[in-house]
Amino acid sequence: MLNRLWLLFAQAVTILLAAWFILITLKPDWLAQTNITTIVDSVTLKENEDSSSLSPGSYHEAVKKSMPAVVNIFTSKNSNKPAGSKDKNKKSDRFNQFFFGDSPDSDPISSLGSGVLVSPEGVIITNHHVISDADEIEVALSDNRKFKAKVVGSDPETDIAVLKIDAKQLPSPITLGKIDSVHVGDVVMAIGNPFGVGETVTSGIVSAMGRDHVGINTFENFIQTDAAINPGNSGGALIDTRGNLIGINTAIFSNNGGSMGIGFAIPINLVKQVMESIIQSGSVTRGWIGVEPQNVSPELAESLGLSKDTRGVLLSGVLDQGPGDRGGLKPGDVLLTVNSEKVYDVRSLLNLIAQEKPGDEINLKVIRKNKDLDLKIRVGKRPSPQK
Repeated sequence: MLNRLWLLFAQAVTILLAAWFILITLKPDWLAQTNITTIVDSVTLKENEDSSSLSPGSYHEAVKKSMPAVVNIFTSKNSNKPAGSKDKNKKSDRFNQFFFGDSPDSDPISSLGSGVLVSPEGVIITNHHVISDADEIEVALSDNRKFKAKVVGSDPETDIAVLKIDAKQLPSPITLGKIDSVHVGDVVMAIGNPFGVGETVTSGIVSAMGRDHVGINTFENFIQTDAAINPGNSGGALIDTRGNLIGINTAIFSNNGGSMGIGFAIPINLVKQVMESIIQSGSVTRGWIGVEPQNVSPELAESLGLSKDTRGVLLSGVLDQGPGDRGGLKPGDVLLTVNSEKVYDVRSLLNLIAQEKPGDEINLKVIRKNKDLDLKIRVGKRPSPQK
């Protein structure tokens, strides 16, 4: 009798296990509905109910304010070059790779960059090198609309270009900041289209102000930043934490084509000055006196019979019948001041003269044969750079 009961029990267990296996294999969702008791009865989670609040330290509002005004610029160029031009431009290719991240020995039919909408009339600021020699320029807005752009004017000596598009319902133009409010250590953000991936924001700080002697442009007064700037960012916006435009991103210092934490932006005061001149006259008018200056080193000063700490420039040449020649400048003169402002080197002389208006009279102090002379020079117009 006991054996029979045991056999029935074993058969029942076998049938139940078989049914369980069939359910697991064919209808697992039936078992998922089965309530399984665990050692945790319930869990209470505290979640943020205010999804609109910003994280501490967020610059979302600044980016939200300025990003719609940053545009993508696509250019197409004629790739036909004269024979031998590739070898002729090898030095230029290496320079572009070092500062702009361009690939050497490449001849792209199309290229890309960024720009900034600065007025509701469709005026856009970008870099000269982004649109130079372009056959066609297309601007893509933040809402993906695309328009053909016309070049209002361009200034290769500061690497600034002004474009114009005819479009309705444009995004709000960016707000221009003031360079006096920008200081070393301030948080800044770069907005552009790096490598063509789409609008991108990177952040960093102002690493230096008034950076010159970089060797990129004729007139340099860069904001240096460690905010990542890569190929495609050229012409894009450098903004402060309030979303105001403080510079136009223009170049990077790189040995591999990518960001290495040293980027340069043209400050907004220079951008505005060049833009207004281009809009008014189609070009930038600068002062010029027609001289060939060179820096005065301690060794050169000693050879000229001057003290080693003399600061100024030696005029190694004076253009015949140029403004300087007509005003009495001679080769061999050492130029010390322009309108009582000290001349420290060739670049400072270039900047001081360039900001004068053609036709204005300036006062120069020079040393000629160990004698101080005061001369009055009527400034001429600086010739356009040769392409």
